[in-house]
Amino acid sequence: MGGLIGASGLGGTSPASAAAPHHGPRPEDFHGHRQLLVPELLLLPEGPVRDRAVLVSGGTFRAVGPAEALIAAHRDLEPVRLDGHLLMPGFVDAHHHLTQSFGKAQSFGQPSEIFKTVWEPLEHALDEESAYVSAKLAALEALRGGFTTVADAGTRAPVDVAAIAKGTEEAGIRCVLSKIVSDGTGGPAHLERWDGHPLVHPSLAIAVPEDAPAGTLKRTAALCTEAGAVLQIHVNEHLASVERSLKSVGRRPVEYLHHIGALGPHTLGAHATLLTPTEMRLLADSGAAISYNPVASAWKGNGVAHATMLAALGVRFGMGTDGTRGDGFRLIDAGETAQRLAYGLGSGDSVCGAGRMWLDHATTHSADAVGLGKVTGEIAAGKAADYLVVDLDVPELTPSYDLRWELVRLANRDQIAAVVVAGRLRLWHGRPTDWDAQALIARAAKLGPQVVERAGLQRVEPVYES
Repeated sequence: MGGLIGASGLGGTSPASAAAPHHGPRPEDFHGHRQLLVPELLLLPEGPVRDRAVLVSGGTFRAVGPAEALIAAHRDLEPVRLDGHLLMPGFVDAHHHLTQSFGKAQSFGQPSEIFKTVWEPLEHALDEESAYVSAKLAALEALRGGFTTVADAGTRAPVDVAAIAKGTEEAGIRCVLSKIVSDGTGGPAHLERWDGHPLVHPSLAIAVPEDAPAGTLKRTAALCTEAGAVLQIHVNEHLASVERSLKSVGRRPVEYLHHIGALGPHTLGAHATLLTPTEMRLLADSGAAISYNPVASAWKGNGVAHATMLAALGVRFGMGTDGTRGDGFRLIDAGETAQRLAYGLGSGDSVCGAGRMWLDHATTHSADAVGLGKVTGEIAAGKAADYLVVDLDVPELTPSYDLRWELVRLANRDQIAAVVVAGRLRLWHGRPTDWDAQALIARAAKLGPQVVERAGLQRVEPVYES
């Protein structure tokens, strides 16, 4: 298999796996306070490697190294052999709207800027129960798609964000939870409320720059800098929003944030599909991060963020779904495809970042973008044990020559055998191990249409001439 470090094809037997008879992984393999995992392949920052093991203890990767050495050093543990499987970091969704689950199928075929006609009315129609169910449903979908972390960009629902935290915590996903503070209140209390929580990480949000006065934007940015949190804000997403900014403050959104002193390493700008070269330079120089949301561009956007250019300029960026579909493998495929269609074909770039770029930006770089670079995003000692066990013994990856490219182009959600967050098994072959997903789905199927009816959404119905 080309691209593997120190190894040949999948069919070979490694010294670490030769001593034990093969059996497929089982849910009980991931139970307990400590596990010594020996996968067929381990996806490290330098690439997929063989003959490595990881020690998980207390929800954290405690050691990563040669399998034989770790087995010898921890003879009290029975190695968990994951033959035919890859252990990789979980995907990190850098931009989500957890309380928009019930309206996702209402966004198809609509004009690009639909937040005033669909998303705002929908969220305003939520109550505590429906906001909680929406968030938990979105979290379940994200886990099924291989995401171990989601960044919620803030809700307009008239509810305590604790309802969202409850949904994500019960589902078992790590969440960067925002509170919208466009009126300049509530920021310090929100940051303090969730400080130190094991799975909920506080963040502040202002939907778009024109939603708040310059002083509020600057003070919110300062609060986030002091707290080590991120300020989530939509920037340069649609032509209409860019023009509103020009008319109201005389500058484009990214330029304006820089001008008032609110653009910096604490800033997480969503979309950024319509950037000038000057704005790209401002992002690079300020250290701000961007969430590249390629599926959102395809479904309801005015453009595709020039992600390969951002990477070349050194702009930090992660990858987000924008609540479109919670599927990590389809997200990275869309990310590469969008770059190829929007920019690669015109420039003759047949690589468009290659497999490694998209895997890295959907895991390690996404974790960095949402402010959790020291917590999650890679398989490394000291990081949270947020990981996926992926079945490689499938026709889609046979024969295999360059696994990172193949994961981007060929892998599927149904290959994910296990999803583990903070060392705890959350999903086994797409189903939660400790709560009733079908009951939640039935509850959402009943609540969703009620919320949509209350919202009175203004959809554009296409007319087809016969």
